Amino acid sequence: MKLCTHCGKENLDDAAFCESCGRSLAGPNLRPEPSPPAPSPTVTPTDSSAGAPSMFGFSGEPPGVAAAPGTPPAAPLTPPETSGKAIGSLVSGIFFFFFPAAVTAVVLGHIARAEVRRSAGRLQGSGMALAGLILGYVGLSVLPILIIAAIAIPNLLKARIAANEASAVSALRSINTACFEYRSHYSGYPASLASLGPPPGRTPGREGADLIESALAGGTKSGYAFRLEAHDDDADGYADRYQVWADPVIPGQRHFFTDETGLIRARKNAPADAGSYPIE
Repeated sequence: MKLCTHCGKENLDDAAFCESCGRSLAGPNLRPEPSPPAPSPTVTPTDSSAGAPSMFGFSGEPPGVAAAPGTPPAAPLTPPETSGKAIGSLVSGIFFFFFPAAVTAVVLGHIARAEVRRSAGRLQGSGMALAGLILGYVGLSVLPILIIAAIAIPNLLKARIAANEASAVSALRSINTACFEYRSHYSGYPASLASLGPPPGRTPGREGADLIESALAGGTKSGYAFRLEAHDDDADGYADRYQVWADPVIPGQRHFFTDETGLIRARKNAPADAGSYPIE
């Protein structure tokens, strides 16, 4: 039997043409064999133990898929180290009231922050460096004020002392003038400073001649304490001489003394008396 290669119809051996499709039966009368199917590609699993990277990472598994049994876990990342310069900046900043420490805190703070930014996560301590920077700049801004104050305060104290001493000398002059005027009115020197002050009543008298201000009559003025003593040598009820002391309330200022001679005398570290050096 001849098999038509076009329609597959079986014909007699001596037939020249196919009874079904009429095609010539000349040539080999064999059924063509179908082509074998192409073999499917074989996927070879990646050996994760060799450490070869894949599109999903080092484990060869997509995210969220557990690794095959027996696969060793990935090594943990090394924790970032704290910058030593950041620590140094913070410690120096704590002592910002020392000028070199403030400068060190600022310099180390800037260097530490730059290193942390460039380390790509290997270093930490940016916050410590920032704290050191703030303290350092505070020190640099406060220290000039402290230096100026250290220079200015002693000068102010000296000026205050000089003003208080000048006021005390002026007060002694006023007391001397008042004592001389008191004697011209009442035939003797006053018994106390109160006798030179405002009168108890409306009319001036021996108990209050109204010759000095009330603050000075009370015994204190401009940081000085004043004290008057009268002496009745012939016991006739009228003082023949007097002495006045002006001593500073706060130590460090000169002491002053005067009497009926009108001379004002001074001493540095002890109450003055009639033997102290005269200043006028």
